[in-house]
Amino acid sequence: MNDRNLVDEIRRKIDIVDIVSSYIPLTQKGKNFFGVCPFHDDTNPSMSVSREKQIYRCFSCGASGNVFNFVMDYEHLGFRETLKFLGEKANINVDELHISTKPNKNQKFYDAYDFGLKFYQNNLNTIDGKQAKDYLKKRQINDELIKEFGIGLSLKRPDDLTKILLGKGYNLNLLNLIGLSSQDRDTYIDRIIFPLTDTSGKVVGFSGRIYKDQNINKYLNTKETPIFKKGELIYHYAESKDSVRQKKEVIVMEGFMDVIRASSIGYRNTVALMGTAMTKEQANLIKRLSNNIIICFDGDEPGQHANLVNGEQFASMGIDVKVIELHDGLDPDTYILQYGQEKFKALVENAINFQDYKISSLKNNYNLTSDEEKVAYINSVLETTSKINDEIHREIILKKLAIEVNIGYNTLEKRLQAFLEKNKNEEKKHVLSVQIEPKKTKKRNKYITSSLAVLYYMLIKNWVIVKYDREGIYFPEENMRFLASEISYYYHKYGTITIADFYTYLNEKENLLPIYNEVISSNFDDNPKDEAILDYIKVVREGVLKSEIKRLEGLIRNTVDPLEKARIAEKIRCLKIGS
Repeated sequence: MNDRNLVDEIRRKIDIVDIVSSYIPLTQKGKNFFGVCPFHDDTNPSMSVSREKQIYRCFSCGASGNVFNFVMDYEHLGFRETLKFLGEKANINVDELHISTKPNKNQKFYDAYDFGLKFYQNNLNTIDGKQAKDYLKKRQINDELIKEFGIGLSLKRPDDLTKILLGKGYNLNLLNLIGLSSQDRDTYIDRIIFPLTDTSGKVVGFSGRIYKDQNINKYLNTKETPIFKKGELIYHYAESKDSVRQKKEVIVMEGFMDVIRASSIGYRNTVALMGTAMTKEQANLIKRLSNNIIICFDGDEPGQHANLVNGEQFASMGIDVKVIELHDGLDPDTYILQYGQEKFKALVENAINFQDYKISSLKNNYNLTSDEEKVAYINSVLETTSKINDEIHREIILKKLAIEVNIGYNTLEKRLQAFLEKNKNEEKKHVLSVQIEPKKTKKRNKYITSSLAVLYYMLIKNWVIVKYDREGIYFPEENMRFLASEISYYYHKYGTITIADFYTYLNEKENLLPIYNEVISSNFDDNPKDEAILDYIKVVREGVLKSEIKRLEGLIRNTVDPLEKARIAEKIRCLKIGS
């Protein structure tokens, strides 16, 4: 079996609906399935998934493709990694598959970081690394965790790594650009090194921590570089994916020591923001991991504030978010060391619904001995409660509040209804305001529409390809002509063609993807009569003929030579009578 057949076999053994629904909830409407598109900021079900055609497309942002495209974009994987991932699900071994990949313009950066990682890891296992290793053991980070998280050590010598990389052909400008060197010497000196990876697992930076009593910053992180954007990086993201799928939830923490500690007791479905502030990009990435999110920041005041701020952001994205509340101002790392696995497990299993957490936190902001502040407190609780979809949950909160503030249940319920109505009106306004502006497309006259139709039927009716080859159907736009040529080439080379398989082929010809997406998004009848297709072909030819006549008439107007004018006029006459 050749490589193309193997790729197509994987695609045919995998149902795109099963794969997409493992990432986002889908609802069947007619033949297709619909869900909220994960590739742009949205809460409306704008993505359609076709089991029949084995493709997806978003009506808002234009994202589209087959199962390979979806997994590559969602998981941030390359084609080879995607084939391996889906091949395992299809019980097909892809180790011997020869897939040509496009050169990555940043590959030299990644290679430098890979070498730096190996260099730091080796340092930790030398005699010079004994003090650092003793420090890690004191922090209860054993050899297994050191290996799992790729922990290393930069030594005291200020230009160790820089010298070696220069010897390997790198130049100082590049090393300074990507943050491995600073002012022509090593960026990290005498620090324990924690590698930072992107969403696909490639090392893109480091965080260096002091391990001696030194009066310098505890942590030193890689600066912003072409491959490292702090606002888009989430610690342990790629490494957590399998565990998140298994546990069906992700725990968001503050720092990488928290993640390492949680992983040591079996919670590998953890990620860290490396701080308390979460960017919109980070929130969307975490949402891709799971719609069930548990926030577990430090138990001190900044951590509690982060619970509220980040919880609010997740909740506004339609995510089921819960909070683990740590007492005594402890961080997760210290809590687990102090109280152990079972206590932390109980916290995870009994994580608090975010709205409940928010309501319990509100009391700290008001002086309830003041009637004015008590009213403000009641309104805040009711406004928060109005964002809870579960009616029973809302009723429980109202009953507790009625007892707490000594106000009648019916009075509170009436006020809550006002907030619910307000939310409905705001949601309607929001839906109208966030509508994505349709992409500007060329005005499609009947000739262009017919051309798109013929291209579509070339994909699903083999006889249309045969007719295209035999009669040389000429399309009005260059990209259409290229696409038709590729469709014909693919069909004759592989003996068959499907919309989903041709998507895979076009991954290597990205310039044709826009017109291909337009073709398959045009909603043509999948079972037309042959006569209808022939009519489309006729219109395409009429359009080309009309265009050529128009071109020649322009030539006549600009031609001075009477003999040349006569020759062009005769050509126009012949075109019009069809001879």
